[in-house]
Amino acid sequence: MPPDAFTQAPPELQNQYDQDRVLQSYVQRRFPDPVRRAIEPELVDLGERAGGALYELQQSDLENEPTLTRWGPWGERVDEIELTDVWRRAETVAAERGVVATAYEQEHGAHSRVHQMLLAYLFIPSTDMYGCPLAMTDGAARTLLDSGNEALIDAAVPHLTSRDPEAFWTSGQWMTELAGGSDVGRARTTARRDEDGTWRLYGRKWFTSAITADMALALARPEGNPDGGKGLALFYVPVRDGDGLRDGLRVNRLKDKLGTRKLPTAELTLDGAAARPVTDDLAHGTRHIAPMLNVTRTWNAVTAVSLIRRGLALARDYAQKREAFGEPIINHPLHQETLADVQATLEGSFHLAFRGAELMGAQEAGTADETETALLRLLTPLSKLTTAKQAVSATSELLEAFGGAGYVEDTGLPALHRDAQVLPIWEGTTNVLALDLLRALRSVGSIAPLNREVRRCVEAVEAPTLNRAIRPAVRAYRDAARWLRQALEEGEEALQAGARRFALTLGHSLELLYTARHAQWSLHAEQDGRSAAAAERLATRQVNHIADLDPHDAYVLVWDFNCPTLFECHAEENGAATEDPELGSLTDVM
Repeated sequence: MPPDAFTQAPPELQNQYDQDRVLQSYVQRRFPDPVRRAIEPELVDLGERAGGALYELQQSDLENEPTLTRWGPWGERVDEIELTDVWRRAETVAAERGVVATAYEQEHGAHSRVHQMLLAYLFIPSTDMYGCPLAMTDGAARTLLDSGNEALIDAAVPHLTSRDPEAFWTSGQWMTELAGGSDVGRARTTARRDEDGTWRLYGRKWFTSAITADMALALARPEGNPDGGKGLALFYVPVRDGDGLRDGLRVNRLKDKLGTRKLPTAELTLDGAAARPVTDDLAHGTRHIAPMLNVTRTWNAVTAVSLIRRGLALARDYAQKREAFGEPIINHPLHQETLADVQATLEGSFHLAFRGAELMGAQEAGTADETETALLRLLTPLSKLTTAKQAVSATSELLEAFGGAGYVEDTGLPALHRDAQVLPIWEGTTNVLALDLLRALRSVGSIAPLNREVRRCVEAVEAPTLNRAIRPAVRAYRDAARWLRQALEEGEEALQAGARRFALTLGHSLELLYTARHAQWSLHAEQDGRSAAAAERLATRQVNHIADLDPHDAYVLVWDFNCPTLFECHAEENGAATEDPELGSLTDVM
């Protein structure tokens, strides 16, 4: 054989539902049999498309990116944006498959939101981040419904939640400005009211994702309103008039980004764009847009998990085809260890992200109790920030699993990592979300919802190996609760300084606990120990970030798992055992 005759078989995908053990096992556990039988064919079908026709189209369209034509041949301003083939096809599939609509049709009550997020999980990795406009569309529908503005609800929501591709709308959200990214209160876009009562917006939005949307929700400051977030109002903005932009909208440029390059993100000038207030309260816009952020942050977490899963599916297939040192690399123990570590990350992040979807579904169906509603408020920022960081590190590890091929653009692999990098930034950076978690704790008034969640997981675990596996998570959670109490006494500076490590400690601890809880079910119902192995692997990692805050205050918690309650413990500090208060005593610290 000539030395240049060898060609490497590329990684391939199969049905992305059938090949996803974690997804199938979760569906078996989470849904009652009648619901499972109703939704599983949809998941199988979309899994086939995700691993087949959509993925093949994506791979054939690697080089194309959206383009902007500002001027027509005779000097007229046109601002026409040409989308890629994948994006054009993705919109049709998304509408037909109800990737937004499923959550609002409420066919299965509280299960509807989880069903929808499972569809998104399968859909997103094969559609070049088309999940971004869908997330904003979903968030806009929820925001308008929560606003009670019947005129806007009637005008927009049926389009935002339609399964008819001809009637389906997508929505953008226009918040970010050059003067203020995370600090939205610095926004300078102004809202003025004409003599005929029409509101018009004037300003420059620095990031407007999916500028090809049909409508947008925008923050602007009505003339005369005070500075800061309280002076902003939330507006509904019609974006398109036929095939073109409406008057008063100009696209300055499409952003040249590290990743999400198929997503047409624009810098936009608003020069008298017509708009309508979403609420009668022409202030507190950041408060009124909160329902959108809750939805889009959940989408962010699901996107993070879906990208890890896609990279892992490709890496596993490749490992069976790529030979090194005389045999396929899947047979090398160290490569097995590497993929097993990523698999454990996938399982933890999956269960954390979908716990948030479960709680959102219960809230939307009106079945959530007060504690579950409070828990959703806490888990939303926690899930988003934890899974986003994991997606970046996991996709980096997975690219390495392909060697040099993982660094070459025409394999399609580098986009996984580049796209993952937007997730810790979009909808709030890690630091912003960590501070939001502190605000959520103040709003809720206690850590009792988290206490109950930890207890539920611990009480569900029976297998001795899983009991041992969850000890680091329980210990880390208790350390975080203790740090919170101490930081509250020390003041705001201490709270902010430790907020990031506090949040990551909670996020990683809950991932381990949720994985162990599912593993216990899988051991019993499926006689499958693979989720238990993932939990044990997660337990070997550093989850107690909060303990690093003060190395001079180190202590060892000794847990007696034979106690009547698993939350009874003692602390050994400098060799002397002292009683540590139960978690429940922390519920009145805020």
